[in-house]
Amino acid sequence: MSYVEACPRCGNVEVPYPLSTRDGCGDSRYKIYCNNGVLEFMSAEGFYYRILSIDSFASRLVLSPPLIQSHSCSSSDLGVGGVRLDGGSPFNISTRNTIMLFNCSANILLSPLNCSSNSFCRKFEALDVESGCKDTLCCHYLKDSSMNSHKIRVRFGGCTAYTSVIDVRPNDPAEAWNYGIELQWAAPHL
Repeated sequence: MSYVEACPRCGNVEVPYPLSTRDGCGDSRYKIYCNNGVLEFMSAEGFYYRILSIDSFASRLVLSPPLIQSHSCSSSDLGVGGVRLDGGSPFNISTRNTIMLFNCSANILLSPLNCSSNSFCRKFEALDVESGCKDTLCCHYLKDSSMNSHKIRVRFGGCTAYTSVIDVRPNDPAEAWNYGIELQWAAPHL
């Protein structure tokens, strides 16, 4: 494979190699999108997530978590089942994400997730009163390699909303947490 140049900036954001916003630059397996000057990542279901930051040295990028619809406690990507990455892509959800699920059915209590009164989701509920998630059954878990690293699932009859925090610091107030869904990518094979 011959060297391919990095893609041009998207708005005021550098697009480092191997990320690719169009044919002829970057590596096409590392596809992201530049829509009206905003960098976005498209899930396997075709849902676009805004890219908040890119760290090319660590091979990581951070997506904006989906909005939780006001007063309904449902994520804006509920209709597509949450975020799901193509299993054949070089991206996966990093192990630095703590996922908080909201508005869950009682079946979640059979899982190994932390659904207790000291779950991190309780701090978020107190912060985000407009979402309608306050006092719903909620849980959190740290994304680990034994779980599927290609999805965060929400669905009717399960949990209908979620958010994600990178490197959560339990003693910090919820408004100081680093909200985002961190993806990492494997280095391209030359």
